[in-house]
Amino acid sequence: MKLDSININIEKTARRKTVSIFIERNGSVKVLAPITAGDEKIEAAVKAKEYQIFQKLAKWKELNQGKVKREFVSGQSFLYLGRNYRLQITENQDVPLKISGGFFHLDKKYLPKAEKVFKDFYRAKGLQKIEERLKLIEDKFQTKPTAIKVLELQNRWASWTPKNGLNFHWKCIMAPVSVLDYIITHEMVHLKHPNHSPEFWNELDKKMPNYREHEDWLKRNGVKMSL
Repeated sequence: MKLDSININIEKTARRKTVSIFIERNGSVKVLAPITAGDEKIEAAVKAKEYQIFQKLAKWKELNQGKVKREFVSGQSFLYLGRNYRLQITENQDVPLKISGGFFHLDKKYLPKAEKVFKDFYRAKGLQKIEERLKLIEDKFQTKPTAIKVLELQNRWASWTPKNGLNFHWKCIMAPVSVLDYIITHEMVHLKHPNHSPEFWNELDKKMPNYREHEDWLKRNGVKMSL
């Protein structure tokens, strides 16, 4: 459907009980609705939140002015666990990419596929760090994840599966550890409360009372977490 000149993507799912509207990280507008919701109900919900949608889109445009276009050249900075590391192009190192002495070191022969090398690095390090951090908090939760994966998740930082698996975007490893802990905790709460219901937010607040500051960090800095 369209709202003025804005295309709105509609996704119906059995997991939802109410209609919710989101501004994705790429600036697209998405509606999540119950599988039983008719077009009229969805259209009415969108019209009722028309002002908020335009307000959020304006905020998205403001935040995206800080987007970083990175090139795989010496001196370019890349994020890892909240810190910027300058890139150095090297020769004949033991692995394609590594962090050492405060720098990212990329072997010259991997320059043609540098983006893939970085993504592979972030996936491997991300899985390792997420599993490490999860062990520190999982005793707070009754339901444990059945599997942990680090993937390309388009416009989500993380997601959960009906079989209680947790998926994380490889970009998560660019965030500070405290923000990564928030993303993990957020998804762990979803294992008990699938939707962003009042019960979900109450539970998240109990598990991480300062979650809002980490949520705000992602809103302000998420656009910089890219290649």
